[in-house]
Amino acid sequence: MSSAKRFEDLLVWQKSRALAKEIYKVTGGWRDLSLQDQIRRAAVSVLSNIAEGFERGSNQELLYFLYIARGSAAEVRAQLYIASDIGYIEPSTLERLTAEVKAISAMLYNFIESIKRSKFQGAKFKKSADPEIEEFEKYLADIVEQGKKKDL
Repeated sequence: MSSAKRFEDLLVWQKSRALAKEIYKVTGGWRDLSLQDQIRRAAVSVLSNIAEGFERGSNQELLYFLYIARGSAAEVRAQLYIASDIGYIEPSTLERLTAEVKAISAMLYNFIESIKRSKFQGAKFKKSADPEIEEFEKYLADIVEQGKKKDL
C-alpha cells in the first residue's frame, strides 16, 4: 500500500474531491433535479468509497471499496454523456470532465493493482515489532476488560 497515513494524503482522493466540487458547480442550474442528484451522488461516492476503504484497515476491504469507487466514476462518465446529449453541458465541458474522470479511474486501477501485488495485508494485521508496545497494548486491553466487568 502507499505510504499515505490518511486517506486525505492520497492523490486519487484529492482529485476525486476536486471532481465532486466541479460536478456540483456544473450541475447547479439543471432543471432535471433527478439527474443532478444522481451525478452528484455518484461523484461524491468516488471519494467517499476511497476514504471508507482506506480506513477499514485491511487490503481486502480497501480493494472492495476501490472497486466501488471505480464503478461510481464510470457512473459519473455515463451521466455526463446523458447531460451532453440533452444539452445541459457543452461538448468542451463533457470532454474536460470525462478526461478528469478517466484519469481518476486509471489512478484507481493502478492503486488496485499495486495493492493486489503487495504482501502487506493492511494496518489491521500489522504486528508491532516492539515487545514493550505489545505489552502496553495488552495492559490497556486488560484495563478495558476489567472496566467492562465492573459495569456489569
